[in-house]
Amino acid sequence: MIQVKPFVAIVDDEESVRRAIKRLLRSAGVASETFKTGDEFLEMFESIPSYRPACVALDIQMPGANGLEVQRRLEGSGVPVIFITAHDQAAIRQEAFAKGAAGYLTKPFNDEVLIKAVRAAIAMNDET
Repeated sequence: MIQVKPFVAIVDDEESVRRAIKRLLRSAGVASETFKTGDEFLEMFESIPSYRPACVALDIQMPGANGLEVQRRLEGSGVPVIFITAHDQAAIRQEAFAKGAAGYLTKPFNDEVLIKAVRAAIAMNDET
């Protein structure tokens, strides 16, 4: 059986954010793939059954499917979600955690906190 290296899917409509997170994760030895929209990510996720990131780092406010919609559509897949958002609202944070979010960080975020959250989510995924 082929062992695929765990990777993180980064979903954010801001290119600079995607690039920064990808670079940060690479520096921590974590592979990643980036997506501009939730719809783009969901198309890949839903059309290729073997495409399974170890974790998804997800913006909340994006055109098309927003972060909460992506989380809803991932429900039952076992893929942990870490939200990264510039718009921290208590009700949205509570909804994200109530639906199983593995983390919730506000932009600008602390690099070490993101790396720890991703590693914890990947470890959580490895246990399933």
